[in-house]
Amino acid sequence: MYTPTHLIFGMAVFGRKDAPKVMAGALAGALIPDLSLYLLAGTHLLILGTDPQVVFGEMYFSDAWQSIFRIDNSFIVWGVVLALGLALRRTWVIALAGAALLHIGLDFPLHHDDGRAHFWPISNWIFESPVSYWDPAHYGSILTPIELLVSWGVCVWLWLRFYGWPMRSLIAVFASLQLPVAVAWAMGAGT
Repeated sequence: MYTPTHLIFGMAVFGRKDAPKVMAGALAGALIPDLSLYLLAGTHLLILGTDPQVVFGEMYFSDAWQSIFRIDNSFIVWGVVLALGLALRRTWVIALAGAALLHIGLDFPLHHDDGRAHFWPISNWIFESPVSYWDPAHYGSILTPIELLVSWGVCVWLWLRFYGWPMRSLIAVFASLQLPVAVAWAMGAGT
C-alpha cells in the first residue's frame, strides 16, 4: 500500500484524541516500515542522481537494501516491540508497534515481486502475492482506486473525530498526499 494510506490507517486505528504521545507513536509506527526505502531511494535519486531504473530495478532488490528492509518490516521484530509495550504498559509503544504491524500486515498480501522478508530473523522467505497494490499486471489498476477510496473515506471519519485544526490539517495533508497516486492511476487507467 502507499505510505499515506498507512499513515491514515495507523492514525485511525491506533491514534487517540488528546494523547499526543500515542498519536505520535501511531504515526511513527505507520511510517517506519517505509522510512528506510525513502531514505535510501531519496539519497540516490535526489542527492547522488542515480537513475530511477537502477534504484528501483537493481538497488531495491540488492542484499544490502533487503537486509535493512528485513528488520523494519519484520513481524517478529515488531511483535517483540509490542510485547515490550504491553509488558511495560506504555500506550505510545503499543501504538507504535501496533501501527507498524498493521502496516506490514496490509503490505504482506499486496506485493507481487517486490515484497519483503516479513519473518526475519526466523526466515528470509518473501511471499510473492498474486496481487499487487500498484502493478497493473497484478490487479493494481483495480486495487489502487479501492485503496484511494477507502483511505479518503477513513480521512472523512478522522475529520469528524478530530476537531482541532492541527489534527484536521494533518488529515488534510495525508488525504492530499493521495492525489498524485490518483492522478497517476487516472493517467494509466486505460492500460
